Amino acid sequence: MDGLDLYVAGKATVNDTFDRYLSTKFQLRETTRSNYVYMYDKYVRETFGKKKIAEIKYSHVLQFYLHLLNEEELALSTLDVINTLLHPTFQLAVRDEIIRKNLSDGVMKEICRESDKTRGMRRALTLEQQRAFMGYIENHPVYYHWWPLFTVLLGTGCRIGEALGLRWDDLDFENRVIHINHSMVYYPVGESRTSVQKISKPKTEAGIRTVPMLDMVYDAFMFEREEQEESGFNQTVIDGTSGFVFVNRNGGVPNPQTINRTIKRIAHNYNSEEVVKAKKEHREPIILPDFSCHHLRHTFCTRLCEHETNLKVIQAIMGHRNIETTMDVYAEATERKKQQTFENLSKLDIF
Repeated sequence: MDGLDLYVAGKATVNDTFDRYLSTKFQLRETTRSNYVYMYDKYVRETFGKKKIAEIKYSHVLQFYLHLLNEEELALSTLDVINTLLHPTFQLAVRDEIIRKNLSDGVMKEICRESDKTRGMRRALTLEQQRAFMGYIENHPVYYHWWPLFTVLLGTGCRIGEALGLRWDDLDFENRVIHINHSMVYYPVGESRTSVQKISKPKTEAGIRTVPMLDMVYDAFMFEREEQEESGFNQTVIDGTSGFVFVNRNGGVPNPQTINRTIKRIAHNYNSEEVVKAKKEHREPIILPDFSCHHLRHTFCTRLCEHETNLKVIQAIMGHRNIETTMDVYAEATERKKQQTFENLSKLDIF
């Protein structure tokens, strides 16, 4: 009934094996499962997935990855995601003794060595860009109502789902701390891929944390509360949870895609105005790059790294599961700080 005979006989396809692998991952979060199925169905199921797993060679996997990279023009980071699906699929077949070794072992290493493509580095906004972005929003007649949310993102380092999932009950104004213990997730379900909002636990245990409330973050929450006292509080109930801090024009909780589209719109309008303004003032314009919500988290972490040397403190505030993630940001931030220090040093008449 479960296709075991077909599987053992070596007649199973990659699709059969992937579906079997996914059926064993009973602890996967629904968002993760939905993303896995979406990525697999989009890039693997109708092509490479139809091959019989017992007949596949290493070169077949390599050719398929190169096809996705060069012909389909996938980013290296997207190819990484596909490999995280196929590698454990092949590993399951190895453990079940359907194939002798994992056919995807070493493929990504060879791809990276031979390809001229690199994984996109997520860059933080500079302090100048950060101030320009927030100053533009704060003084804009239309965008000013976004100021509280972006202040919270830049002042806490919250993931976008954590920020959107915040409830008034999670805010301790007396002790000036924010309790982060859940997240609002927005993901597609079913064959129609209709997106739904759900409340989820943080990605890892490290995600459950308290973050001190900076003065500007406190002001942002107060501003949001005053606005909602006039226009009405968020009445949305998601999985039995209510009292959300942030509200959209329809009275619901905003979704991350809307926030990212808003960032692009604000950055585009700001850049257009800044170019003209800088030309009139005979100076170089401060241009905002293409960035997303997660860049704001990365920006907060970078500012934190520039002023804090204790990596465990930074890791706890950011909710990083692995200290390596914290160290990567710290190394990037301190490298720029080192360059600034030497630039300032060269201006001093001490040598």
